[in-house]
Amino acid sequence: MTDRDSSILSQDGYGRSQVSTFLGAIAFYTCIPLPTHWRLKFHGIAAWAPLIGLLIGGLLGLSDAGLQGLGMPILVRSALIVVVWIGITGGLHLDGAMDTADGLAVLDPTRRLEVMTDSRTGAFGAMVAVAIGLLKTTALASLESDRWIYLMTAAGWGRWGQLVAIARYPYLRLEGKGAFHKVAIQSVWQALPSLLMLLGFCGILGGLNLLPWAGFVGMTMGGSAIAVLTGVWFDHKLGGHTGDSYGAVVEWTETLLLCVLTMTG
Repeated sequence: MTDRDSSILSQDGYGRSQVSTFLGAIAFYTCIPLPTHWRLKFHGIAAWAPLIGLLIGGLLGLSDAGLQGLGMPILVRSALIVVVWIGITGGLHLDGAMDTADGLAVLDPTRRLEVMTDSRTGAFGAMVAVAIGLLKTTALASLESDRWIYLMTAAGWGRWGQLVAIARYPYLRLEGKGAFHKVAIQSVWQALPSLLMLLGFCGILGGLNLLPWAGFVGMTMGGSAIAVLTGVWFDHKLGGHTGDSYGAVVEWTETLLLCVLTMTG
């Protein structure tokens, strides 16, 4: 076998590995059914999370367009899209936001992680779920046109914020549902490709005149800033991150960014 043949085989193996990781990301982050015989790899799936976010936003945009075509009023349509949003993700990130809220409600910092591991939902977790649902619904209802753009952007930046939190901050549990993310993602440089992807996505929209200047600034500057700052805030409160706080970063970034975009859309 020549060196060239070995290089081709190596590249082919790397390509198959990346495809398996991408499929693993779909299986982990969504409830989209995949054929059982497909090979899934879960090590490093967080690097694909922002792209999965764009895909989720695209599916939501298609659903929204279909409901609009049926003549559904915008407020009802917005509420239904938020419900579909939860359904596509299986409530994975919302559950994390609820558990994080219950933990932060505890005045004793040493007990917060213990409370967050409790499967029972507390009052603060329930209130946060209601708040996120209401804010997303009303924000979407205020965005009357090109809603698929805002859905894709919010879902993409939310998961980029999660990726930065995984890379940047210590993981607080020796074992946990998010520990395998931290093992694979060790450097913030691993968030650079997806950052360039999101900036490129917003840039293409601006180049096609699908976004006004204010919308482009809101999506790029606002999206990246909110994504980073939510991770900073939870790190400040918890002293690091857990799988639950990763989910909270996603949900709050999506929610706050949609609210910001109502002023620029």
